[in-house]
Amino acid sequence: MPASTPLPPLRHIERCHNISLPAGRTPLTFKDDIIGWVDPSCISWLKTAPCHSLVHIKKDHITLSHKDNLRDISNALVQQKRFNPFNEWFDVRSPKGDILGQIDRALIPILGVEASGVHMNGLVQKREGLHLWVARRSPHKRLDPGKLDHLVAGGMSTGLTPDETVIKEAEEEAAIPAHLARQAKQVSRLHYAMSRPEGLRRDCLYCYDLILPESFTPRANDGEVESFQLLPIKKVFQQVWDTDDFKFNVNLVLLDLFLRLKMFNKQDAQKLAEALY
Repeated sequence: MPASTPLPPLRHIERCHNISLPAGRTPLTFKDDIIGWVDPSCISWLKTAPCHSLVHIKKDHITLSHKDNLRDISNALVQQKRFNPFNEWFDVRSPKGDILGQIDRALIPILGVEASGVHMNGLVQKREGLHLWVARRSPHKRLDPGKLDHLVAGGMSTGLTPDETVIKEAEEEAAIPAHLARQAKQVSRLHYAMSRPEGLRRDCLYCYDLILPESFTPRANDGEVESFQLLPIKKVFQQVWDTDDFKFNVNLVLLDLFLRLKMFNKQDAQKLAEALY
């Protein structure tokens, strides 16, 4: 095993935990809960009609008047061309997990609300050892084009559970039929807060494992993936150790997988687990 001083995979975790809030952002509150952290450049947007009637802006916080106002704010800012929308609605939740409303996916990092997504390890047990299906993102993707990715990964759109999202994304991204995708097992949940060019990423990742038959070959189904390749798990481990070829948050889910497979020595495993979880 490579030398562990310093421990190279820690850089992936540190990259996804590169911000300490508030970091110059203004808390967005509903009742007594902080539900987001607003980018300073966005505060002036909220002072214009009709948004100014949907929130109360004070020096140290912004309060949402009513939870249903989130969708109206999102629509208003799209009409004002304040951001480039995905035209995909995501739920905004309270710290307790209650759904408060919906906003366009592109507004999530601007308002700094937490988003949920799924990542699925597509595993194949071959005679020569465990393998992992790896996707390469399309060069036309809006975020992280060309990076390596999971066989299945995607944000959790409004109205869907993590399990439902896995089944939906499996069919859309890799042509995995529902009867196979339903066999995926949720194994972990990861959180991070990260400053990115698009804004603040506060993500909750639901991590899944799916054992696929050797006879199955994924097929790029929606244009988001350029290609798939089946790699020995040891090769994927080395790529994560040595390179930044994978999309930033994919590394976290892979480190979780490697920890569960006990691929690190005891000392390195303890350091990584403390940082990751």
